[in-house]
Amino acid sequence: MTLHNFKAFQHAELPLGPLTLLTGLNSSGKSSVLQSLALLRQSYEAGGLKAAELLREAQRLGLRDALVNQGFLLNGELVRLGTGEDVFHEDFAEDEPRIGFAVDEGPYHYGWSAAYEAEQNLLPLLDVELPDTSEGGRERPTGPEAVTPAFLTAPFQYLHADRISPAEFYPRDHQAAVGRGFLGVRGEHAVNFLRHHREDPVPAGPLRHPKAASDLLIDQAAAWMGDLCPGVDIQAEAIKGADAVSLSYGFQGTLGPTRRRRPGNVGFGLTYVLPIVVACLSARPGALILLENPEAHLHPQGQTRMATLAASAAAQGAQVIMETHSDHVLNGVRLAVKQGRVTPAQVVLHYFRGNGTGAEVVSPRVNADGRIDQWPTGFFDELENTLDQLIA
Repeated sequence: MTLHNFKAFQHAELPLGPLTLLTGLNSSGKSSVLQSLALLRQSYEAGGLKAAELLREAQRLGLRDALVNQGFLLNGELVRLGTGEDVFHEDFAEDEPRIGFAVDEGPYHYGWSAAYEAEQNLLPLLDVELPDTSEGGRERPTGPEAVTPAFLTAPFQYLHADRISPAEFYPRDHQAAVGRGFLGVRGEHAVNFLRHHREDPVPAGPLRHPKAASDLLIDQAAAWMGDLCPGVDIQAEAIKGADAVSLSYGFQGTLGPTRRRRPGNVGFGLTYVLPIVVACLSARPGALILLENPEAHLHPQGQTRMATLAASAAAQGAQVIMETHSDHVLNGVRLAVKQGRVTPAQVVLHYFRGNGTGAEVVSPRVNADGRIDQWPTGFFDELENTLDQLIA
């Protein structure tokens, strides 16, 4: 992923692996990476990135009017970023007032750039870069699939840090949860998705929990959440005569099952993590999952297990990009490498830090033993710093 004049980044080129961890201080640029991917997806789905082959033909013929009403849609279902003034890097060159993104998928390169419009929330498209499918270009199929990046059409989930909290009812939106398979940016459709797909099998592989009662999604979700709260089971049911679904939890006590409990009576952690569990378990090869702060409201052991789940989804063929402030998540990823769930080559770490005018990125690497080759200042070193003060 390449970002140009976008928020904290004047220019940045960031490799993204099957499992990518974005870390760093607050307001250092981590969320901007997720937002850039979501912004492109949002713009594409809204028609702001018109059929790419038509755009390329318009460029070839010099028909600039064909790009009218095409561009980056800043406010939509996935992200709400404001106006051009809010998203442009504050030190962009006056002779190049444009914002740009580029994506490389294998040998194929795609790029889009849009003009700076300070008060607009649809930034007009200026140029597109697409793979050369003409004679002499790289060999690639013709048709729409030749000029549209896979991540714009593949199964997609983006879960914000502000996710659903314990509630009596959750929306029963058939079009979102069933028609599109979308959990919502807050995970608000996760309960209905789980209700509808409860008997879908989780394919054999790393995502299958060995202690689950069956390979069905409902039992697999309960098993993974059981790592956070042992003995838990989940029920998601439609409310008759209402566009809503209910969620309840049961627990296996020493004398047998306890009475079922509403989400509000079991704390934030279980409900807050449910969309992440559902997103990972339902992901199929080629899916893209963006996760903000999967560790929120979780005990350290649960944070480590969330990293294990994300690594398992990546090993099963999804691409998972996580923003986190948790050293337990980092260590969970390292442990997943050492245990062989994912290879070192599948893991990418990026540490973001401000440099006064924007952001710089350091990218430590993890080896087969889970060891990290460098620990830049501020990279999960607070425990060591605090212990040094305590024993001084």
